[in-house]
Amino acid sequence: MADPRIPTVDLSPFFTEDDEDGKKKAMEVISKACSEHGFFQIVNHGVPMESLQRALELSRIFLEYPAEEKLKSSSASDAPLPAGYNTRPQHSPDKNEYLLMLPPGSSFNVFPDNPSEFKEVLEDVFSNLTKTGLLVESIVNQCLGLPLNFLKEFNNDRSWDLMDEAGGLQVCQDGEWIPVIPTEGTLVVNISDVIQVLSNNKFKSATHRVVRPKGRSRYSLAFFYNLQGDKWVEPLPQFTKDIGEAPKYRGFHYKEYLQLRVRNKTHPPARPGDEIRITHYKINT
Repeated sequence: MADPRIPTVDLSPFFTEDDEDGKKKAMEVISKACSEHGFFQIVNHGVPMESLQRALELSRIFLEYPAEEKLKSSSASDAPLPAGYNTRPQHSPDKNEYLLMLPPGSSFNVFPDNPSEFKEVLEDVFSNLTKTGLLVESIVNQCLGLPLNFLKEFNNDRSWDLMDEAGGLQVCQDGEWIPVIPTEGTLVVNISDVIQVLSNNKFKSATHRVVRPKGRSRYSLAFFYNLQGDKWVEPLPQFTKDIGEAPKYRGFHYKEYLQLRVRNKTHPPARPGDEIRITHYKINT
């Protein structure tokens, strides 16, 4: 069952022209969720569940292959991104295995040859999740009261999107780590650190982690609707000078922040609390 603290939003009104009441109700739930903790679940989102289920099933098959077979799908050591098969520790003595996929057509993707239909299924899921990302972005744009298509134009480069397969999502709420296990047909949405900065904390980014329970295997798909790396990020005037509020963050290039976050994983600090987060750019007052 879905945790009652994780709001579920029906997106079906946004696929019709005349359900303004349904859209209004959905936006109210999303606005409340984003202003309080930054995560919610969506249903009737347009992503075919059979594609998601097939992708997860093929992932399970692939990750049960012998190590030597999986390593054939790893990126070269000099690749700019670790596309393909990878492993990393994640808050557990057991290793986590994952597949990192860049946008379809990227020359850096490394797809497994087996299972035979894996590449086709992953590309289909990626494309559908991109469409869902566009829809959620437009809804968040409205919830923030920004000009029409503002976020779409701000984030108009899809080349930095990526998808990986991991398991054990947990979200921190009121100091408690809540396991997020979507019910069938739902997707979990986390508002990004970028939205938190752009909105000057009006909308919150969910603090989350991926934990693999010891002795158990879990599979999930994570889609990152990313900003292009050279983009400059700082609180928007709509949430600062236009309303007489001081900026709560200093500006930064998005790729700079990504590099710091990647370092958390490649060179984990001795204490989890020392991990670099968006608070690294917070302006102390």
